[in-house]
Amino acid sequence: MATMKSTSSKHAAAKAPKRTAEESADKVRDRILETASELIYREGARAVGVDRIVAESGVAKMSLYRWFPSKDDLIVAVLQENEKRLWAVWDENLQRFPGEPLKQLRAQFESLAAAIQRPTYRGCAFQNAVTAFADDAHPSRAVVCSFKEELTRRALELTTALGAKDPLMLAEQLSLVADGAHASGQAIGQQGPSKHLMGIVDALIAAQLPHKPN
Repeated sequence: MATMKSTSSKHAAAKAPKRTAEESADKVRDRILETASELIYREGARAVGVDRIVAESGVAKMSLYRWFPSKDDLIVAVLQENEKRLWAVWDENLQRFPGEPLKQLRAQFESLAAAIQRPTYRGCAFQNAVTAFADDAHPSRAVVCSFKEELTRRALELTTALGAKDPLMLAEQLSLVADGAHASGQAIGQQGPSKHLMGIVDALIAAQLPHKPN
């Protein structure tokens, strides 16, 4: 038994450095993504070069290219990370109001309204990407399209549960309102038309709900 324990300890010791190296590599990737996300969101994808990201993240250029062979690959990864964060907020809002689709739906737009109020707000990262890369073949546009489709699907689940007369129409209307709020918030700020966001959302929902008899 002592021999087995000693052998096991040696194996564990041998594996430890590998795990540490893997964790360290993941941290490097996370730091690159965090830096790239911040810079690209604040200044725009075309204005920020790889050398700037390398300098501000404090990693070697070789490390960046090991994870992201091209700038386009990095931009796609940044968008995918943004998508994960947004769906995490969406799911949190669902969990706050279980079984209450109206409150769940309104909560998504309350989160958007709160985001527009932040001093660091620079619009929708996905709209920004479409604006920066007009070529339909650019890999970022596939991520944007996938995100938009998923947004409509998720909204449709809620408008259906809500009992809307035309759930798809309402889901698409609300998606369009969100796009407008993002654009207005970026261009004019929180004092622009985006301050009416919740009123517009409530009006669209009310128009789609069956009128209850007195």
